[in-house]
Amino acid sequence: MTRRLTVTERHAAAERDFLLEEIADQSSWDQFLVEQAVLTFGRHHETWSCNDLRDVLPELGHGFLGAAINSLRTGGVIAHTGRAVPSTSPATHGHRLAVWTLTAKGRGIAAARLARKQGRAAA
Repeated sequence: MTRRLTVTERHAAAERDFLLEEIADQSSWDQFLVEQAVLTFGRHHETWSCNDLRDVLPELGHGFLGAAINSLRTGGVIAHTGRAVPSTSPATHGHRLAVWTLTAKGRGIAAARLARKQGRAAA
């Protein structure tokens, strides 16, 4: 038989669940921003690695970089070039990082985003 929670325990559990939900919402928002940065960076550079992106992202975005790259790769928006470079982050001890490029799909998405942005600016 399951023990019934006290009023205090129920409130603590509700607060915990709310905080976890808030963190999850924040995480998806941050990942979305990092994905947007990758698209913009890819529009301006033929190839890049996470070394390049770390230099243009705020510190908060660094933790979402791997998830954003994986999401964009899985979605067919970016592709591995077959090349790798050593990491410049001291925490990674120089392990190898993939070099990426936008796919045709990625270039189309980036171009459409730019056109929408320019359309809003002209209005």
